[in-house]
Amino acid sequence: MRGLGLALSPRTVLAAGNKPDRQRSPRLKKKAELGNLSTPLKTPRNAVRAKLIRAPAKGPFPVIAMAASAGGLKALSVILGGLPADFPGAIAIVMHVSPEHKSLLAEILSCRTELPVQQAHTGDILCQSKVFIAPPNHHLYVVKGGRLKLSSPEAEKVHYARPSAEPLFASVARVYGKQAVAVVLTGGDGDGSFGVQIIKQHGGTVIAQDRESSEDFSMPQSSINTGEVDFILPLTEIGGKLIELVAAGRQAAGLLNRTL
Repeated sequence: MRGLGLALSPRTVLAAGNKPDRQRSPRLKKKAELGNLSTPLKTPRNAVRAKLIRAPAKGPFPVIAMAASAGGLKALSVILGGLPADFPGAIAIVMHVSPEHKSLLAEILSCRTELPVQQAHTGDILCQSKVFIAPPNHHLYVVKGGRLKLSSPEAEKVHYARPSAEPLFASVARVYGKQAVAVVLTGGDGDGSFGVQIIKQHGGTVIAQDRESSEDFSMPQSSINTGEVDFILPLTEIGGKLIELVAAGRQAAGLLNRTL
């Protein structure tokens, strides 16, 4: 991967998930086609009924936003494989994959973890003990109520990537605040470095994979260089830290009972 695809600031990235920027060029406005992400999404009645089979938790709950690129399959397999089936947090993942082929990432990870894993769709709702993965060629956003929204496949790339960590991290920070945890894993370029700053501005927590266990340390290093990373950990210790952070977050929020 090359250098930055866009000159972004934390404020610019967050604004992209809320409403169009008046200073955006006509070309960018046309390509973004994201609309106002604070507007509730309408889904067919049968789709809503189907989602009640695994409904979101009532009230705030921890949300883990992960980003990976080169070496990401191994990293995600190790982390998710170490989490229990009743992990009391929601997980959303962005991984840089080729848009030329159907992604089997969700199917592969489903075989390596006790947690259910699925590719995200617009209208899905984050819930505890479940993993959602951004599909190829779409940015993934989280909006009010934990609802997921995908960008257009023509949306502007960030760090030459679509999906990118920046929209996911920024939107999770805005919706979940102190309950948001960003995890920057192995990968090239600097994806996630603006998003982690927004996570911290909203009181969240940031974890980066260490150099020794990373196949490509560029992504973690870029986030570490911001000074906003709370924990720099070996791959094998990240899952345990997530369990610890989620337990602390639930206790602080007074969530003693898990509701599906």
